Amino acid sequence: MSLLVVGSIALDSVETPFGSVTDALGGSAVFFSAAASLLHPVQITGVVGDDFPMDQLKRLARRGVDLRGVARQPGESFRWKGKYSYDLQNRDTLETRLGVFAAFQPRLPAPYRDARYLFLGNIDPQLQLGVLDQMHGSEFVAADTMNYWISSKRDVLLELLRRVDVLLVNDSEARELSGDWNIYRAARWIIKAGPRMVVIKQGVYGAVLVDEERIFYVLAYPLEEVFDPTGAGDAMTAAIIFGLLENIPLDECVRLGVTAASLTLRTRQTVRSDLSVDLLYDELVI
Repeated sequence: MSLLVVGSIALDSVETPFGSVTDALGGSAVFFSAAASLLHPVQITGVVGDDFPMDQLKRLARRGVDLRGVARQPGESFRWKGKYSYDLQNRDTLETRLGVFAAFQPRLPAPYRDARYLFLGNIDPQLQLGVLDQMHGSEFVAADTMNYWISSKRDVLLELLRRVDVLLVNDSEARELSGDWNIYRAARWIIKAGPRMVVIKQGVYGAVLVDEERIFYVLAYPLEEVFDPTGAGDAMTAAIIFGLLENIPLDECVRLGVTAASLTLRTRQTVRSDLSVDLLYDELVI
């Protein structure tokens, strides 16, 4: 049962009150793969520049992640720089340099097109639709998005929603997409737009999963030490999808997700950058 992720592969520079790092391995596809490959074989599609430290990705390959879909192109890799506050809930984006990611057009290797399960990371919804058009009929499709796409490409995003099973968004994104301040009504609105269920990510407060009949709310896994929340949402997505694919009850799927997200906060790169991905594997035991 193959699982494919299409998303960003980046070099992150992150500042928190607990440390900082420059050009560390990041991106939605990376964090999703790092968590998902603990539980399920993963194929990854993304793009990097010719300046990318490919040895970093070999950590994923050692865990069984299939990297044949990663294209290396002339130019600079996608870079993001951000600074988090003490509560790790709020952050300022200091710099975004898209590099080769700006012209990213996902081209799936032939074996990837038969993947039964697909996660569309947070990229342009037009590109997400393009990936779906290349697939041979996935049984299960999950997608992430953000405020930028909601405001700039709403019509395309609504078209995408008709073709996915699960949408993953945070509170503000659910409200903006639906036009309703109440997140539960917002989730119902999104379900009427197409997906069978919605996961609303709420950071330190946990997550809410809503389908046509039920609402599950799970508090975040408590931690005494936290370092960096970058990638936590993607790790959450990986664990939730695994739970759904294994027919685990929905409430347990959300518990898996929030546990994965919480543990990512204590294993991310700002304090132990050279071991970030390996530490995620070592500590994310579900």
